[in-house]
Amino acid sequence: MKATQNAIVSLHYTLTDESGAVLDSSRDGEPFAYLHGHGHIIRGLEAALEGREAGFNDTIQVAPADGYGERNPQAVFEVPRDQFPPSEDIQVGMQVQGEGAHGVMNFMVVGINDQHVVLDANHPMAGKILNFDVELLAVREATAQELAHGHAHDHGHDH
Repeated sequence: MKATQNAIVSLHYTLTDESGAVLDSSRDGEPFAYLHGHGHIIRGLEAALEGREAGFNDTIQVAPADGYGERNPQAVFEVPRDQFPPSEDIQVGMQVQGEGAHGVMNFMVVGINDQHVVLDANHPMAGKILNFDVELLAVREATAQELAHGHAHDHGHDH
């Protein structure tokens, strides 16, 4: 069976950046399973897996536009330090949450001074070329329950 709309695809992957640094991997755990054609993985990877069968093993390079997007310099902004609790130990590199136009958003703290905290709303992998070393383990038809729930179910999965 091929990876097409409404198929459950199981795979192992290792994600590296342009320098070869490992960003994420499923190799030390259970295979990653998803419902193909529903946008559950980044667009570029899903497109590259379209039509593939179990046994496919390759490295797939995904450009930023088909991954987590290009970095948006307008998504980096200052907020007054007093918008954070005085007792909170704000440090560069930590993630904070705040209300945005579309609900709760995650921000990375990229700068701090006495008056302001500089936040970055870009995804941490925005602007990066992503390399996925993929081993496609299995492709099967989704069950009616998986289609109704919109995701792959593990063994023993229950709602």
